[in-house]
Parts: sequence; structure tokens; C-alpha cells
Amino acid sequence: MDYLPLLAFVTNFLFVMSLGWYLITNLQWYDYRIERVVQRHHKTWWHIVYFLIPFVLYYVAGNYFIPAFYALVLPAIVLWHRKLDKKLVLTWRVKRFLILLGSITLFLNLMSALKGWGETYSVLIPLVMTYVLSTGIEKFLFLAYKKQAKKKIASMQDLTIVCVTGSYGKTSMKNFIAQVLGAKFNVYATPRSVNTLAGIIRDVNESLPSDTQVYICEAGAREVGDIYAIAQLLHPQIVVVGKVGPQHMEYFKTLDRIKRTKLEIIHSNRLKRAFVHTSVTDEPHDKVTFFGDEIQNLCATLEGTDFDMTVGDETIHFHTSVLGGFQTININAAILIAQELGMNAQEIASAVNGLKSVEHRLERIDAGGKIILDDGYNGNIDGMLEGVRLCSLHSGRKVIVTPGLVESTDELNSQLIAAINEVFDIAIITGQLNALQFDKELKVPQKIMLADKSQMVKTLGEVTRAGDIILFANDAPNFI
Repeated sequence: MDYLPLLAFVTNFLFVMSLGWYLITNLQWYDYRIERVVQRHHKTWWHIVYFLIPFVLYYVAGNYFIPAFYALVLPAIVLWHRKLDKKLVLTWRVKRFLILLGSITLFLNLMSALKGWGETYSVLIPLVMTYVLSTGIEKFLFLAYKKQAKKKIASMQDLTIVCVTGSYGKTSMKNFIAQVLGAKFNVYATPRSVNTLAGIIRDVNESLPSDTQVYICEAGAREVGDIYAIAQLLHPQIVVVGKVGPQHMEYFKTLDRIKRTKLEIIHSNRLKRAFVHTSVTDEPHDKVTFFGDEIQNLCATLEGTDFDMTVGDETIHFHTSVLGGFQTININAAILIAQELGMNAQEIASAVNGLKSVEHRLERIDAGGKIILDDGYNGNIDGMLEGVRLCSLHSGRKVIVTPGLVESTDELNSQLIAAINEVFDIAIITGQLNALQFDKELKVPQKIMLADKSQMVKTLGEVTRAGDIILFANDAPNFI
């Protein structure tokens, strides 16, 4: 019995599914936009190695592709997946894509085998058909979910919506606002770093409690119009535009485009008050309150942060265990919104005193005689420089683990490197994105370049000891 046709059938199916797995993984990373996967990917050589070369090999190798697939192609894709630190999340969208791809591939292969449609099973056709059909299905479902979210928001007539955007500190600001307002109101905030239109729609439909008094939402953007779409969904009564700087420059190209995109948040037909950081604009408006210069007598140490700020007619002294002087900008916004919603100075001061650090954002952890500052989710120059400054206050050895700034500029990375050179004894550089620049400009006593983050724990165990302070400054998944 000739088993070769059956083996070719199975091999084709597995090959198409493996390419589909690679494709949907990359699409999930880049907000399911194929143009970003093609044009904005940080490791385009992956496309060549794991997609293009296997695809070409399939059509030129003939029957030799079968052993090549099991010996080379499939192990390579499996190994690639296993090494990812941000693996594919099997959401319903991903499951629909994979089920559709498997069904189309099986159908075409069966027709090819039974009807003799072709001598070679197709690879490109099922991938293209699945992408087109999946995109259409998801757009239809998106519109249905969006309509459902709008209906739910409209039904909550007493709900106050606070929308937060900016280049830096959006998640910290959202969490601080939630914690301060939570002292008086029934508050719900978008979880983690959910800040896209699709993510917000899902959060509203699935998680927003019906008895919420204040809904606090984070709004992010990769393109002009992204935040406007969020504003038109929620029509928030209160908005905050935090500090804006050269973040995501590869998407927006100019700082002016970033500022205009962030200011899209004020396009709400229910807007009552907009709090705008002074770094964004100075154009006056009757509904705009500028902030960013109210903090006085700031003292930020490894033990916490103290500052003064005028609330109403009274200057109040605030203390918080939250680390980082730059965080006072985010706390400032929380105080202003609390005032806007009727909280008095004593209520606000008490709430600020009880603020908890946001996970992975200058979060202090004391373990094994070492001080760990986990700032892994902070990717802006101001926050990273503040982390460096705080480490300089420590009397023992200082260690930094960082990939540098991501989606930023060489000039800002040079600024960061200069600060590291002045403070740290050991610098561990992770990833390849900024490796050449850091290797060239770092002048610390001990420099360790790690292309693979899987070696980081072992390396830290070998080079650190009790009494050290270790700063994890930013983190980047290995597809970046």
C-alpha cells in the first residue's frame, strides 16, 4: 500500500497550520493589523526564516519537502514558539482563526485528493482565504460588540467616565485615580494595560459592573484616530492628558502628531472638565485645566515620596509609599479629579497616604538581603532616569537590568546610558534591539550583554549578592 499520498496530505495540513500559528501570533502582537506585521515588525528576519523560506521550500523541494518538514521546518517553528516570552494567547478570536484555517485546509486537501484539482496541495490559498474571511467575521462581531457596549453605557445614566491618556504613566495614573476615588465612590477601572478600542469594548461588555459610579478608562494609540474612536465610544465627562513626549515615534514620526492624537480624547459631547499636562499645549479653553506645576517641596527617596500641593484654598502635605518623584504628576491628576468630584482635602490626603505601588512600576521588593526595584513596565526616559536616581541613593552595589528604551530614539538611549555610567557597578543588557548602542557607549565596571533573557535569572544569581540594589528598568518581549 502506498502511504505517500496520505503522508503528503497530513504534512500539508500540519505545514499550513504551523504557518497559520506563526501568522496569528504576529497579528496578535501587532493589534491584528497585517500592515504592522509587515512594515513595523522589529525582527523582519523572522518572516524570512519561519515563513518565506519554508513556503518557497514547499514548492521547490517536491517529495523531499516531507522529510525536510519533519526534520527542519516543524522543529524550527516549535523551538521559535518555545523561546517566546510573550506566547500566543488563545482568545476566541485566535480559536476562530485556527478552526477556520483547519477547516478550509482540510476541505481544499480533500477536494484536491478526490477531484484531482491539483498535483500539489495548496498552502497560500487557505492562508489567504482564512485571513480574509477571519477579518470579515471579526469586523462584523466588532460592530455587534461595539453596539452592545454603547447600549450598556447609555443604560448607566448616573455613570461618570474618566478617560486617561498620555505618552507616559497612563496605567499608573489610572490606578492612582481609581485608588483615590475608591475611598468615596464605587469605582471600576480597566484592568492591566487594556487601552485599545477593542479591549475597552470587551471590558465594558464583560466586566463593567452595573452599580459602578465612576468608570476609569485608559486610552492608548498607535495611529492618529485611535483615541478619537475611544472618545466616541465612551463620551467621557472627565478626561486627563498626561505628560507627552517622544514615545512611539516610529509610529507617529513627529511630536506634534503625538500631541494632536492624545488631544483627541477631548472630543466628547459630554465633556465637563479636561485636565491637560503643560507639556501638551498651552491653548486655553473654558473646559481645560492645565496641571503639572503644582507640586512643591518634593522629596522622593527609597522610602517613599513627600510633597506639598494646594487643594482648594489650603496647602496640604502629602506622603505616599509610592516611589518616584515623576509619579507626583500622576498623583496630581488624581487629586484634581477627586476635587472635581467633590472630595474634600482631608479625604484626598488620606487616600493619597494609602496609595499602593502599581505592579512592575518602581515597585520595591526586599528579598534575600537585596533591594529590588521592579520598573519592568515603565518604558519612558523620565521614569527610567528617576529609577537610576533612586538607586544612586543606595550605599551598596548597584545593578541594572534593561533593554534600554523601546520605540524611542538613539539620543534618549544615549541620555539613559550616560546616567547608568554615573551610577551602576553592573549593567545587564537584555535583547538585541539596543545592544550595539549599549555595548559601544556603556562604561560601567561590569557589562553583561544577554541576547537571550532566559539566562537572566542564572546571571543575576552569579553576579549579585546581599546588600545590592537591583533595578529592572523596562522590559521588552523578545519579538522586539
